[in-house]
Amino acid sequence: MLAPVLGDRPLRTGIWFYLGALGAMLAIGVVAAFVLGNTAASNTSTPKTWVAVVDVIAGVLLLVFVVRFVRRPADPDKVASMVARMGKVASSPAVAILGAGAALANAGGFIPLALKSISEEDPSAAQYVVYWVGFTLISLLPLGVAILLLLVARDWTVRLLNAARDWLVLHARTVAAAIVFLLALVLLRNGISGLT
Repeated sequence: MLAPVLGDRPLRTGIWFYLGALGAMLAIGVVAAFVLGNTAASNTSTPKTWVAVVDVIAGVLLLVFVVRFVRRPADPDKVASMVARMGKVASSPAVAILGAGAALANAGGFIPLALKSISEEDPSAAQYVVYWVGFTLISLLPLGVAILLLLVARDWTVRLLNAARDWLVLHARTVAAAIVFLLALVLLRNGISGLT
């Protein structure tokens, strides 16, 4: 979300950043459709044991990560440095922005969990790709909406994104911790119910 605001030309930056992220996410999903397929699918109403174990292990690791993350105080200098670096990337040539989008604007650690969840649905390769395209578009929705708003009302959107940037700089740690914590709880619940 910060990429369009930090660049000299927000619309150009946002579009290239979005295309980089979209391309990388779609490539991962298409490869997974043929490599992973329906390996995690179960013929019964309960998941395979190894899937439940993966859920429990991932849930515990995420909880440990959140606890360590929250206990560590925020470093304002590090945040300022990261925003400055992102500003440099956002003002770079299009190919650099495209690459940054592919590397930074993806679902990150949620990708393996989404791949596993789709695989549990026993999809064909085509269904897998359709599910993955849906996941990709939803995960990139905030950036897509920002680009659409830049197309419609640029000045208003830039002011709104600047305000969002300021809010995110202050609250990103809390939002990230809450999302990861909730994901960990869901994984633990799914894993434990699958093991019982």
